[in-house]
Parts: sequence; C-alpha cells; structure tokens
Amino acid sequence: MTILNAILSEIRPEADFAASVDFLADGLLDSFDLLMLVADLDRHFGISILGTEIVPEHFRNHQAIMALLARHGVSA
Repeated sequence: MTILNAILSEIRPEADFAASVDFLADGLLDSFDLLMLVADLDRHFGISILGTEIVPEHFRNHQAIMALLARHGVSA
C-alpha cells in the first residue's frame, strides 16, 4: 500500500478509492475530507499546499494528487 493510499484509508476507511476515477464526484471525499487530506499530506511530506491549490481538479483521483505532490517535489 502506498503512503497516499494509507492516508486516504485513514480519512475514509470504508471507501474504495482504487475503483474510483473521481473521488469527489463519487462521493468518496467531501470538503472536510479535503482539508484533512491536505493537512495529512503537508504533515507527512513536509510540504505546504497553498489554499489556491485546494481545488477539485487536484484531488479527483490518485494521479491528480500525485501530480500535485510532484509539483511540490515529492515522489511518493
């Protein structure tokens, strides 16, 4: 299990993120979950995701989140 999968599972253990192509549209994450995810990513990877980066397209799926992390120099 990747670090990202572990973080997502902590936030929503009942959700099947692997089966989803859009976490938000599928109802796997809501706005509160996004804030928790950002805080967890910031803490775990030692980065600071700006408020202007907290937009749906950056959190739709694993690839989008990994691309956001890559922009912050993280290779998770």
